[in-house]
Amino acid sequence: MFVRPALGLAAGAALLLLTAPTTPVAADPYETVTVDPTGTLAADGTVTLSGTYRCLGNTGPAFVSSSVSQAKPDVRQGIGGTSAVCDGQEHRWQNSGKPTDALDAGTASVEATVMELRPMSGLPLPRFHAVQRRDVTLTRD
Repeated sequence: MFVRPALGLAAGAALLLLTAPTTPVAADPYETVTVDPTGTLAADGTVTLSGTYRCLGNTGPAFVSSSVSQAKPDVRQGIGGTSAVCDGQEHRWQNSGKPTDALDAGTASVEATVMELRPMSGLPLPRFHAVQRRDVTLTRD
């Protein structure tokens, strides 16, 4: 029966994910992501972040994700995700989301990552193209 080989393949893929580097690294120095120095904080708590990205050669769907931390530097909250076009050209990205822990206007740490889900042996595995972490100023809109 084909169940055992499929389970073995899935277990191997899960083990590969667990042993992958925890710090995303740009695959090519030409691949970049930037974070704009300011973000907005709406009255309802929605955060909007933006920047630029450039990536090359994706074979699976690619995304620009962003996260933010403020009062608890070891806790990062996701702020949306945007589809990415990896054609070697520079593109703008903008993500919005409402974090579970309220943020205040002022300085916050933001991380943006360009990542694709590359098919390998039938499974979508993450491939990191670029990452940037920087402090930004959240302003009320």
